[in-house]
Amino acid sequence: MSLPDLEILVGAIRRIAKEEILPRFEKVGFEVKGDGSLVTEADLVTNQRIQTFLQHHWPNIAFLSEEMTTAEQERMLHQPGALWCLDPLDGTSNFAAGFPLFAVSLALFKNGEVVLALTYDPVRDEAFTAEKGKGAWLNGKPLRCQTSGFPLNNAVAMVDFKRLHPEIRQVLVSNAPFGSQRNIGTCALEWAWMTANRGQLYLHGSMKLWDLAAGTLLLSEAGGYACTLEGESVFRLSMQTRSVVASCDKALFDRWFSYLQAIPRDSTRTGS
Repeated sequence: MSLPDLEILVGAIRRIAKEEILPRFEKVGFEVKGDGSLVTEADLVTNQRIQTFLQHHWPNIAFLSEEMTTAEQERMLHQPGALWCLDPLDGTSNFAAGFPLFAVSLALFKNGEVVLALTYDPVRDEAFTAEKGKGAWLNGKPLRCQTSGFPLNNAVAMVDFKRLHPEIRQVLVSNAPFGSQRNIGTCALEWAWMTANRGQLYLHGSMKLWDLAAGTLLLSEAGGYACTLEGESVFRLSMQTRSVVASCDKALFDRWFSYLQAIPRDSTRTGS
């Protein structure tokens, strides 16, 4: 199977996001889903339009979305052949609260791995794309991770404290090894920004499949580094959540991962 054309995908996602997401920003309410996360009209309408587009152009590729039920998601993961994985609006809490930080994130799985990735930020009109073995791009320009020149104690870290082990959270608050910390509230953009050398360190305690699918390919194709807190590959074709430790700088990544590994953790306690 030849891979779908990234330019066609970017054009469609850009158009749909500008027609369905941006006009609703700061104008629609939200509902709380069963898992406690938020959903808005923009999530649902964007999801339907992208699904319709994908199934029209590539009817033989199955489709999985954050907006499906868990049972539907599990069923799609066990289907043979290629599979789309979509988060139609990553950063819904930001979107509902009026924070202009959110994105559409789309990945294509084939033979148990990510082969195409697209994360689109409609506010900044930034399309981050990657194709396995061919590289990563921002609006068509090549992306390459760079040595930052930052020592660890001056590095800017994107850290989601909410989902970390309490022990890790406590140590990072009381004795942070980095210079300063950010959390922009959208996994898709955090991966993309790391790929574009925006920030030096990354840590997240519990990502779902659609949170990490596109980002793992973006970062690896740009030459970045990532693993779980246990030192495993982040991507796994599973509905189980995964932790993420990442950097675009090899020296910083090694020091960051070693620092985190040295923090004692009670395996019976997790971030909430």
